[in-house]
Amino acid sequence: MRHARLIVPVAAITVLAGALACKPPKTPEQIQQERQAAFNEGYKAFQDGQAKGTNPYANDKDNPHKMEGWNEGWEKAKSDKEAAEKKAAEEAEAARRRAEEEARRKAEAEAAEAARRAAAEKAEALRRAATAALLDINFDFDQSAIRNADKVKLQAIADFMKAFPDAKVKIEGHCDERGTVEYNLALGDRRAAAAKAYLVSLGVSESRLETTSLGKERPKVEGHNEKSWFANRRCEFKLL
Repeated sequence: MRHARLIVPVAAITVLAGALACKPPKTPEQIQQERQAAFNEGYKAFQDGQAKGTNPYANDKDNPHKMEGWNEGWEKAKSDKEAAEKKAAEEAEAARRRAEEEARRKAEAEAAEAARRAAAEKAEALRRAATAALLDINFDFDQSAIRNADKVKLQAIADFMKAFPDAKVKIEGHCDERGTVEYNLALGDRRAAAAKAYLVSLGVSESRLETTSLGKERPKVEGHNEKSWFANRRCEFKLL
């Protein structure tokens, strides 16, 4: 009877050991689930600031897939962070470039507007000065000599052209209604040439002056008396 009592516990232990030794292997689904769980742990570990060397499965020889999954999660979190930082840096750089481009375009627009205003103001100043300075001069009958009374006007024209060095002027010679068309065209030429010569003597560049004759074709006033004829015997000065 004493020997029988000893045999039962030993048999039980043998059966238990065999059962443990015959534990079925994990299925691919189980391994994948454990790997994914370890992956998630590794991902969070990186986010929490843990080093890669803190992998809790590093010494688990029976479950290498857990160690690999944890490392993969840690690396993925690192990669995602680097990608996010790179994207943020690229977006910041793109935003900076857009801001610079917008600032450049705004500066160019402002400069263009300032230039436009300056040109408009210059043109208006030129127009006002021309209106004040470019006054007709008149001539005695059948004459092209500059009258003393008109020399002041020509001086004003010369001063105007010196003040506006880019300005160019056309001088039109006109006559009254008396005489032939051909004679008055020639007389108009002489009158315009005389006005030009006088302006050149006052220091105006000849290249800035253009002359033409319209003879008696464009009277300034209508009439058949000395007052009307005098008004039509003239030179007109016009900006080119």
